[in-house]
Amino acid sequence: MEFSCKSKLLVVDDSAFMRKLISDFFVGNSKVEVVGTARNGKDALMKIQKLQPNVVTMDIEMPELNGLEALNEIMSICPVPVVMLSSTTQSGAENAIKAIEYGAVDFVTKPSGTISLDLYKIQEELVRKVEQAALVPISKLKKPSEKRQQEPILISNNNRKKEFFTEARSTPIVEVKKQKVDWNRTSKKLVLIGTSTGGPRALQTVITKIPRNIQAPILIVQHMPAGFTKSLAIRLDQLSEIDVKEAEQGDILQNGVAYIAPGGYHLKLKKIGTSYGIVLDNKELPRSGHRPSVDVMFEEASQFKDFDKIAVIMTGMGNDGSKGLKALKRSGNVMAIAESAETCIVYGMPKAAVETQLVDEVADIEDIAQTIMKYLP
Repeated sequence: MEFSCKSKLLVVDDSAFMRKLISDFFVGNSKVEVVGTARNGKDALMKIQKLQPNVVTMDIEMPELNGLEALNEIMSICPVPVVMLSSTTQSGAENAIKAIEYGAVDFVTKPSGTISLDLYKIQEELVRKVEQAALVPISKLKKPSEKRQQEPILISNNNRKKEFFTEARSTPIVEVKKQKVDWNRTSKKLVLIGTSTGGPRALQTVITKIPRNIQAPILIVQHMPAGFTKSLAIRLDQLSEIDVKEAEQGDILQNGVAYIAPGGYHLKLKKIGTSYGIVLDNKELPRSGHRPSVDVMFEEASQFKDFDKIAVIMTGMGNDGSKGLKALKRSGNVMAIAESAETCIVYGMPKAAVETQLVDEVADIEDIAQTIMKYLP
């Protein structure tokens, strides 16, 4: 009997047509085979325990037990990597962000609603994300746990309590060559963060630990479709001490504000008098399949010498950010931080950054906020 090394996929959707369509995407796939289908969340829970798949695709909108409810139970009872299918509506975007919070590895948007006859348009993306999700260890699906027991610093603002942890151990997974940087903590600073698969949860861990009085603006590129970045910004703003917003054309950079590049637009900068304004560009082609691109944001920021930069590359597939990091390092004072392999959902982008030998620190996701803060006034 021939032994199969393929990952086992369970397809969950209340539409028989959609179940068939998604299953057909994996016919002949060398890495993934469909071992079953389920018609709703309740059915999915039974099938996961029976079939023990390595990965699941699941629609958010389903009867009996919807995708979010099912996802919550799956992560409690029988954790498995899940790729959610979402609509492109505002509620679809909000639910996709919640799904990532609940433990989904990634999501894909249906091109035209619940029954998408043109689902073939996202076939390549869905197959790629399922193949990648199947490789994610179950231990990475749980929310990052606070591994430290020290006394937290409590900071309250507008009746919102936040916990910020004091300096703790650093556990680099990779030996990093320290760069010689003439670093002045009191000069003007700009924080740049790039991330992709697993990014929304990573951003929540980092951004919610940054204090309101941070003396720098923060620019963020998270690979996401148009519409979804706004929901992400709103969610992070609700949870954070700093202000978080989806970047808009002409926004003037302010300390204590994080600007998330909108899906479909590269994030660029323009000097306006003594200030800096955001430029959104949907004309320049995607870079390595991404718009916004971390490379583009880093390269743009490298042109402006008024700021010292803190560049952070976190969990994500591929190598976006590595070329831009080279441009940043060539053009001024830059401290580069990469998320450790231990806490990344996908150790692609940070690995590529470390391989440039331009990264100054490797940190677990729980430690990245404090690592950023130690380079600021």
